[in-house]
Amino acid sequence: MARFNSPFQNLVKGALAGLLATLPMTIFMRSAWRMLPRREKYPLPPRLITRRLTKETGVDEKLDANELTWLTLTLHFLFGAATGSLYGVLEPRVPLNETVKGSLMGLAVWSGSYLGWLPAFHILPPATQHPWRRNVLMIAAHLVWGIALGIFTRIMSAHRSYIDLE
Repeated sequence: MARFNSPFQNLVKGALAGLLATLPMTIFMRSAWRMLPRREKYPLPPRLITRRLTKETGVDEKLDANELTWLTLTLHFLFGAATGSLYGVLEPRVPLNETVKGSLMGLAVWSGSYLGWLPAFHILPPATQHPWRRNVLMIAAHLVWGIALGIFTRIMSAHRSYIDLE
């Protein structure tokens, strides 16, 4: 018999899974970026987003390159956790294999971000204005994240004692 966690437990489980899933995604992005043609090797989106946000807030002048890198990684992992928490809440309601659910979430995050809120808030141009290889790289990276998200969530569900917070 299936045992459901509380919404809070699912949220925390999803956030932790999203945080963890961001590691293989980040490794994949960096590795795949190295294979791009030279003209397409401008910074990856997490760095571009962080630069834009620090410029808009006036913080950019106070950060050196190393601090900008750490801030980029921190924001990237926090975004992975935030979107993972949403997955954690929705996941129990979707009767699909965890790999399929995770992949769909990864694609939803990519499309919602690169075709949605990032261009809408003028943080980045839409994905349609980037070279196709970079779009393939970022879609694949989000699939890596989504698959890892699904797997980590399944593992945590099988070992629920880590999250018995209530």
